[in-house]
Amino acid sequence: MQAADIRTLFAYNDWANGRIFSALSELEPASFTAPRGSSFSSLRDTAAHIATSEWVWLCRWRGESPSGPPEWGSLTAAADIARKLQEVEVDRSSFLAGLTDAGLAEAVSYRNLKGEQYRQPLADQLVHVVNHSTYHRGQLATLSRQAGFAVPPTDLIVFKRENG
Repeated sequence: MQAADIRTLFAYNDWANGRIFSALSELEPASFTAPRGSSFSSLRDTAAHIATSEWVWLCRWRGESPSGPPEWGSLTAAADIARKLQEVEVDRSSFLAGLTDAGLAEAVSYRNLKGEQYRQPLADQLVHVVNHSTYHRGQLATLSRQAGFAVPPTDLIVFKRENG
């Protein structure tokens, strides 16, 4: 995998997050926070997990190992969580702009939220983040249907059709 491929994956990830968070921002607060019985109990909790996880991983790539999610992870409005995620995306874009093909192969050490030490190639960590967010966006799609509305498609192929 090359750095250009990673940047494309994150352009897709940011696009998909933007689409789904925009749709979630249209929900009534009670619907956004209502328990729905998934991995995370609500649309809010699932959305916050995506945003805070992306923040945690960016911190790791910068040599920090947070011991927990940021305080803003407890925000209750979709638009507020989306704004924080956009800040993460801007910061991450700066990080990705300096990424080289050789840098992708370098192992990056970090501690997970339990304090356990890991060391893995940066490329694997980067691909994991996109995959992780895709998985939870799928959960958001299911939870939104349960709440009586549908979010727009966030498939990679749709991104490619719309963005060439």
